[in-house]
Amino acid sequence: MVAAHFSAVARRVSQQLASSSRLAAQRYPRSCVYRTDPKCFRSFSATASALQNPELDRIRNIGIIAHIDAGKTTTTERMLYYSGFTRRIGDVDDGSTVTDFLPAERARGITIQSAAITFHWPPQTASDTSALSPEELKTKGLPRSAAPHTINLIDTPGHADFTFEVVRSLRILDGAVCILDGVAGVEAQTEQVWHQASNYRIPRIIYVNKLDRDGAAFGRTVKEVGTRLAGWPAVCQIPWFEGGDGRFTGVADVISLQGLLWHEGGDGKSVKMFNLEQLKETDDRLATELKRARVALVELLSEHDEVMVEKFFEHDEDHLAVKPLDILDSLRRCLQSEGNKIIPVFAGASFRNMGVQPLLDAVVNLLPSPAETTDPEVSIGNVKGGLQRLLSGELIIEESQKSVAKGKQKKKATSQTDAQNPVSKLQGCALAFKVVNDAKRGVLVYIRVYSGSVDRNSALFNTNLNVSERAPRLLKMYANDAVEVDSIPAGHIGVVVGLKQARTGDTLISYAGNKATPPEPLNTLQLRPIDVPPPVFFASVEPHSLGEEKNVHEALAVLLREDPSLHVTIDEDSGQTLLSGMGELHLEIARDRLINDLKAKASMGRIEIGYRECALGQSIPITSIYDKEIAGRRGKAGCAAIVEPFDPMEPDTSKPPADAILVEARDGNQITIRAPGLDIETDRKGAEESRSLPSHLDVQTVRTSLYNGCLAALARGPQFSFPMHSTKVTLTFDPVEHVFGNDTTPSALSSAARLATQSALKDLLTGSGGGTSLMEPVMNVIISVDEASLGAVVHDISSARGGHIVSLDEEIPVSSTAVSSSPQPIEETVIIDESKIYAPPDPFGTPSVGTPIPASTNQPRTITAKVPLKEMVGYLKHLRSLTSGRGTFVMSIDRFDRVSGQRQKAVLSELQGIY
Repeated sequence: MVAAHFSAVARRVSQQLASSSRLAAQRYPRSCVYRTDPKCFRSFSATASALQNPELDRIRNIGIIAHIDAGKTTTTERMLYYSGFTRRIGDVDDGSTVTDFLPAERARGITIQSAAITFHWPPQTASDTSALSPEELKTKGLPRSAAPHTINLIDTPGHADFTFEVVRSLRILDGAVCILDGVAGVEAQTEQVWHQASNYRIPRIIYVNKLDRDGAAFGRTVKEVGTRLAGWPAVCQIPWFEGGDGRFTGVADVISLQGLLWHEGGDGKSVKMFNLEQLKETDDRLATELKRARVALVELLSEHDEVMVEKFFEHDEDHLAVKPLDILDSLRRCLQSEGNKIIPVFAGASFRNMGVQPLLDAVVNLLPSPAETTDPEVSIGNVKGGLQRLLSGELIIEESQKSVAKGKQKKKATSQTDAQNPVSKLQGCALAFKVVNDAKRGVLVYIRVYSGSVDRNSALFNTNLNVSERAPRLLKMYANDAVEVDSIPAGHIGVVVGLKQARTGDTLISYAGNKATPPEPLNTLQLRPIDVPPPVFFASVEPHSLGEEKNVHEALAVLLREDPSLHVTIDEDSGQTLLSGMGELHLEIARDRLINDLKAKASMGRIEIGYRECALGQSIPITSIYDKEIAGRRGKAGCAAIVEPFDPMEPDTSKPPADAILVEARDGNQITIRAPGLDIETDRKGAEESRSLPSHLDVQTVRTSLYNGCLAALARGPQFSFPMHSTKVTLTFDPVEHVFGNDTTPSALSSAARLATQSALKDLLTGSGGGTSLMEPVMNVIISVDEASLGAVVHDISSARGGHIVSLDEEIPVSSTAVSSSPQPIEETVIIDESKIYAPPDPFGTPSVGTPIPASTNQPRTITAKVPLKEMVGYLKHLRSLTSGRGTFVMSIDRFDRVSGQRQKAVLSELQGIY
């Protein structure tokens, strides 16, 4: 359903249309012309005041996700222009866009950080439909896009180095628009962000962009959507080429059976509309294809939506007679259903100002409002569930029943009145998903409010840090501009200014009362956190002088608070400060931010690789006794350790020892703690006790102390000083031999475990343990190239870089480490039969004149390989030189592999002087 507003120009155009077109214009009163009336331009203050008490049904929180250079920012600029937010169209090449406002973004022409912006679609006017609810609009035969909606949009980066920006944006969104390049189709990073959105079960629609470019193939792209994104494409628009094979001039809307024709070279506001009868006269071939597309769309929806089957029979099995509103409702139900496999597909060319307004209509008509999304996951105490269950009090009762052992107290907990229910004191619940250090405004904490509201000057309790902070100012963001508001209601995205400690992923709650902390168990309430992927690249940061060291570390702390995917570590031996990130560009941007924006007087060294060290054999059992006096207090404890090889990739089928009190795998190593003779008992509250331990020690303290000591020893290998990997450590703690009364403190136990593990590691070198070997990270690399460059790239990977090809055109799943640090449920894989996918024919798909051309040199090919990370440093520049700038790649950590003897000598020779 196409929707727009009339103006004086629109009325003149509608008078010139045929009678059938006039009937269509009466039925859909915002057709014919998309425009922005001058009255629709409002000041930020007026817009903000209109947002103080919005209806949840009129809100859309969406993100723009795509591969790099697919046209995300260009499409966003057109959305802002047509909604009346801006008076001119920004250009990425000119550096005049609204959402790419950082100097680094404008210099490089790419999006580096996600930008939030709020606008209205359609533009707010004093129309009769402005105050109508969705049900009232449906009664009048109008789509949701007939009334103004508030759209909170986040433009995300497309570069793989900034994947965390995408992850933390997706975490708080209700829907997304995935943009595809009509020439390149479904690219590698597109699949990455698609799977990331699947982790959070976000409904998505697809917009095939750049159909005006040579080589664009809408039909081929639609089929790739089905095969590569594992869903059934629902083609809602088909491209309109002049004369069937000329330039791209518009789209044919499958839902409303209308053609939309844009004037070449215009700003895209004026759109000429043709109904099906007019299309037959103007372009019969397009009209025929439009009918085929409508039949395919209705058939596809009927397979997944029973209501559509009923509507189909109501219209005597006539696919063309099904009402557009019924199709929109069916698409909406499919998108929001559990396990949805329907993917609505739209078409356009944003740079030529074609197709963006119908896309905005689709956002309003198809994507869910905050009230229609799945219940946000929360945890309170030891109980997990949905936010609505918490607000109803069910989770509080369940948590009380789990935490209280006595029956009388259980009964008391279940019979609490509303006044006693701590949830009744909850006034607002929000998630901090981004922190930005603004030079003018200070620290900006971006939040998504899930319940109640966050009010100005209210106290916000951080349940992750257990601290309370005041919210002195609240802002509504418009990229780098902002306006102050008094409140951020549920369903909205806003900014809190002045929070000194909030971080990405923290849960902020406001509550009634004057207490410093909220009542239990409300102080343990946490929304689902944002997972941070592990870094794979690092570079050294060197202050210019010792006097600048403190300032540099303060600047690094600001940088890490803004971007948790950056990590800072201190090398114990050299004292070097190492900054780790997701890739070369990521660290380059971090360096610019550190030096230019934060004014740190430091320099960054070359990018280095995080190597590991592994055991080649088994050590002998070694017992260490720690006995020292520190600050006048003596500490004495003992522990025994054995070190041996361990393969983290193979499932461990062996049973743990009967006397084991801990078996845990971490960072590719396994730690087993045995405690013979500890005689552990469990009291009525479930706590572990042992008579073999002094009164000041309990079983959990012993377990934690030994474990932490072992971890400290594994952080540094005996031969190359790299962290240990693929190593199994078995600690033996005997209370009779290793406990020395009150002198055995937790710190002494930790030191004993560290000394024993270090001694066992050294025994690998001096004894018959076989020594240790260097390990290097090996990456899963997915490279997208054209047919002409395939041979050169394969040869380069296999020969020059020591990698091996896994497959061609059959991508392996990207490792979960590239998406999140902890596994999350991903949508069940569905095998899509390409022959059953409807896709309109591409006008340039097959040459019809002259000598048949073999496989097109522009045909995209995908190479999946495993390559050492060291060989991938600087690879992007080399790949572009091999592929004339067309090649792209994404990579994720696969595993650490042992380095051969010859390669180990080369690596150590190169690292000499750094470690």
